[in-house]
Amino acid sequence: MQGRQLPRRSLFALLTAGAGVLALPGSARAEDVRSVDVGGAPGGLAVNPVTGLAYVTDAEAGTVTAVDPRSASVDTVIPVGGAPGDVAVDAKANRIYVANPPAGTVVVLDGRTHDLVSVVGAGDGASALAVDEQADRVYVTSAATGMLAILDGVSCSLVTLVPGPKPSLAGIAVDTGRKLAYCASTATDSVEVFSIDSGKFVASAKVGRNPTAVAVHVPSGTVYVANSGIHHMSIVDAATRTERKTVLLRSESSALAVHQGTNTVYTNGGQNGISRVDGAAGTLSGELSLGVNPGDVAVDQHTRTVYVTDPLHGRVFVVRDF
Repeated sequence: MQGRQLPRRSLFALLTAGAGVLALPGSARAEDVRSVDVGGAPGGLAVNPVTGLAYVTDAEAGTVTAVDPRSASVDTVIPVGGAPGDVAVDAKANRIYVANPPAGTVVVLDGRTHDLVSVVGAGDGASALAVDEQADRVYVTSAATGMLAILDGVSCSLVTLVPGPKPSLAGIAVDTGRKLAYCASTATDSVEVFSIDSGKFVASAKVGRNPTAVAVHVPSGTVYVANSGIHHMSIVDAATRTERKTVLLRSESSALAVHQGTNTVYTNGGQNGISRVDGAAGTLSGELSLGVNPGDVAVDQHTRTVYVTDPLHGRVFVVRDF
């Protein structure tokens, strides 16, 4: 099933520092869009709201690049080895977690010095990460085995490995208040619900085709799912654990991030750019074309600055006030 194609509209040029960016009339414009050359093939993306730095992995180079949005430049390049994929930040403990799927490990970095803290075994194919800052836990899914690894953030050790109910688990998000974790299953087009209290998977919600990324709006408990095989984003009700609505997008979406203060969702499901969704209304509220096929998406919870990777050209876009 293909989503309804939205009408094509004329484009106008939005000149920015470091890049020419196109914006769609009729949708909210970004006050400032800048691009930062990071080289290689940028993959996973996360923001540390304490320092304001964004972290980008490069599986080819075996590095994590820290981007400073204030100067729109590279702050530092951190060698981590292997083929780093997803990255997550624990702002409370000021630590950076980097998944290395081929090795089945998670690299732990100090958020202040960027020194190596530890390397933790997390099971074969450990790929997607989510942090529970309240409990000092890190949750890691494996797309290869469908396992869920739970790490202790204090001792940097593996607590347990939980077999998932489905053969492949992709993206993951944690609702710390309700003590639930949501894992996308690309093999069964579903989101699997894990109870942190019981240590078991307790429910399954059908969503769109090939779900790859999950985000939770913690105040409302609403779950957002990026479906990479269809032109819509799923909205899952936390109480009923069912897909209650879909939001039509310009293209397939493989990444998303939610700003907790405003319940605004940013996704790479735009037409050569990103889309903005009003989470409360469940409607598309804005689009911004970057002229490229975007990769991962992250948002700074303090400044609402949005970060978007450009894997083809080795860049990261820094988008303010979109």
